[in-house]
Amino acid sequence: MAKIVPFKAVRPTRDKVCLVTCRSYEEYINAELAAQLDFNPLSFLHILKPAYTNQETVSFEKRYRQVHQKYEDFKNEIILVKDKKPAIYIHKIVTKTHSFTGIIAGTSVADYCNNVIKKHEDIIAFRVRLLKDYMKYSEFNTEPVLMTYPDNKTIENWIFNCTQKLADFEFSTTKKEIHYLWKIEDTLEINWLQNIFEKTDSLYIADGHHRTEALKLLSEENDDPENTAKNHILSYLISENNVKIYEFNRLVKDLNGFTKEDFLKELENNFIVTNKFQQPFQPSQKHQFGMYLDNTFYSLILRKESEVFDTVLECLDAQILYKKVLLPILAIEDLRNDERIEYLSGKQSVLEVKNKIDQGEFEIGFILFPSNIGEIKALADANLIMPPKSTYIEPKFRSGLVVYEL
Repeated sequence: MAKIVPFKAVRPTRDKVCLVTCRSYEEYINAELAAQLDFNPLSFLHILKPAYTNQETVSFEKRYRQVHQKYEDFKNEIILVKDKKPAIYIHKIVTKTHSFTGIIAGTSVADYCNNVIKKHEDIIAFRVRLLKDYMKYSEFNTEPVLMTYPDNKTIENWIFNCTQKLADFEFSTTKKEIHYLWKIEDTLEINWLQNIFEKTDSLYIADGHHRTEALKLLSEENDDPENTAKNHILSYLISENNVKIYEFNRLVKDLNGFTKEDFLKELENNFIVTNKFQQPFQPSQKHQFGMYLDNTFYSLILRKESEVFDTVLECLDAQILYKKVLLPILAIEDLRNDERIEYLSGKQSVLEVKNKIDQGEFEIGFILFPSNIGEIKALADANLIMPPKSTYIEPKFRSGLVVYEL
């Protein structure tokens, strides 16, 4: 039984929303970040990155308190305003290629602890502690955890009917996305939706594992029984058929001492290797990989005799590449920390893999077929963890659109 709760969101005023909301500041290159901070005084980046020019000289706690103070400044200046009644929100994102529609609500930390909310990614303890402290001192959260729920025609019809009305917000971004937001504050309607979700056995974290774990720690530290806000996770709930999953391709800096010819011979032990010459190649099915080496594309198809899988983890393409190539041949043991390997989102063209290798920084690239939601759910149900950098999942939420106060 999954629990969802309404909350009083803090949001930009209607006339300022397109100027306030922003991508996560980690997505901005330095020049773009500086331009936003220099020329847009309303950007939520001013809250996320206060006094950005001397960040390295400020302690974490002091920086996080500055975030809180800047947030309060935005509220005092009526750039951000708190809703008067608890509500849930429907958010629609239309990109050049996809449309995503989901529900913004609070989900339960207790459900996460009890494995009603399931995970499939490993976490880095240091990063979790930083996020926990960030939210503790800033006292808000504006990045919802992306969670999927099983396809549900009743919810789908309800969302469709709600989105036929005039949206509270409608705005475009410089990335040519269109965003819509509808506020649902009718108590009977909210109760009805809560009852629907209570019949849902599990929710699955698609993106936001570190943030979820940080909120769990924050809840455990909460010594104020009156503060129930810390018992919930700001979440963007979306039907599992509405997420878009991309692969992460692998770039490796050397062949671990192998010549090109010897390396190809090693691959033939487990793969059928086909030379595609200069034709850019992208895999079209599971257990097929693309490879770019020495100005040449290759197709790698896992041999039938190598397909011996005991768990759902072992049949993942990212795990197959690790077990058959990266670890035994290229001696890359730590996928997260080895400096010889880097990752490129499948959102980018396969030609970007080629370009990075042709420029000389890397020697070889591997192109994967993306995982699907069924694999993610099967891993989570089995309490297994995906290899690092296995999926890049959309939609991505904009900071400052909906703020959950802690």
